Amino acid sequence: MRILIVNPNTTASMTATIARAASAVAASSTEILAATSGMGPASIEGYYDEALAVPGLLDEIACAERNGADAAVIACFDDTGLDAARALATIPVIGICEAALVTAAFIAQRFTVVTTMDRSRVPLEALVQRYGMQSKAKVRAADIPVLSLEDPASDAKSKLRSEIARALSEDRAEAIVLGCAGMADLMDELRREYGVPVIDGVAAAVKQAEALVAQGLSTSKRGAYAYPLAKPYAGALASFAPAVLAPANTDHVLNSVTGFYPKGNASG
Repeated sequence: MRILIVNPNTTASMTATIARAASAVAASSTEILAATSGMGPASIEGYYDEALAVPGLLDEIACAERNGADAAVIACFDDTGLDAARALATIPVIGICEAALVTAAFIAQRFTVVTTMDRSRVPLEALVQRYGMQSKAKVRAADIPVLSLEDPASDAKSKLRSEIARALSEDRAEAIVLGCAGMADLMDELRREYGVPVIDGVAAAVKQAEALVAQGLSTSKRGAYAYPLAKPYAGALASFAPAVLAPANTDHVLNSVTGFYPKGNASG
């Protein structure tokens, strides 16, 4: 089994951290393919960064599927471009926020997501609501820039610990969810320190991707995640036209002229 872990920002050192976290939990038969987006922001902090990170991650997912990947994980806690990626790909695509929240809900009635900047808190609260976890989950921001997690001279880890302590005390959290892929290497250390489950979305997503592939499940191409209709894209986005990024098997693609599936192919 081959699982792509795509970092949708362009910081390769963060990809290395994410890859180590993924490899640590992957089954011995699973090959982790770690990729850094070739275009976009150095970190994703807010809506603008998120929007401009999507083309690069779609390119990585399309390439990985063509080269035989069995599943993909988007390693940004904003679940950046998740719906677009699922429409593009036939392989399962997992967002680490959704994976982490679902995992936390299995083992705790009340948990807190601790993320980086306050500008990221509101988008994550929207995801908590989207995934139906608003009765279980709170979101806190530790006021730390994403890239400061890699700077030993910063106080990022101290601020993260302080916010976790407040979550346990004030929210009465029973588990902590790390709200940034760049925190993946801290999971084991924080579990020991606080004595509660600490969930890293990268690890959670890898195991869920393995489960989907093992069950022979792929992304539904009926309705919301139907493959995008063929049409020209202009300017800098010309290379992202659906016909260009299409996976090798496109029998499920709607005919752009007739609106019908090719003869003999089901619509789901």
